[in-house]
Amino acid sequence: MADMIARFEAMLDGGQDSPMLRLALGNALIAADRIEEAVAHLERAVAQDPAYSAAWKLLSRQLLAIGEPARALQACERGIAVARERGDLQAAKEMEVFARRARKQMEPPSSQP
Repeated sequence: MADMIARFEAMLDGGQDSPMLRLALGNALIAADRIEEAVAHLERAVAQDPAYSAAWKLLSRQLLAIGEPARALQACERGIAVARERGDLQAAKEMEVFARRARKQMEPPSSQP
């Protein structure tokens, strides 16, 4: 995995920046358990192509993984809109699940005895 990450980073350094490359690098970093680094690349991917529903979906999931439910919810909401607009209904459904998880994580702890 380290070789793949190095190749993707070399491509970026060589000026081949693209949303697809950022998504691929994000996936490789996730596989290497470097989630926060992956999030930065996924955020760049959606900044470059706001209609990239696959990047929104992966970004949403990873923001939940690092304990950022408010940011995850924002990414889900934007990603769901994009996915629906593009007809990517499976991605929209998955992000709806992530959005519910984010809302649940944001709820205050119950104060039951």
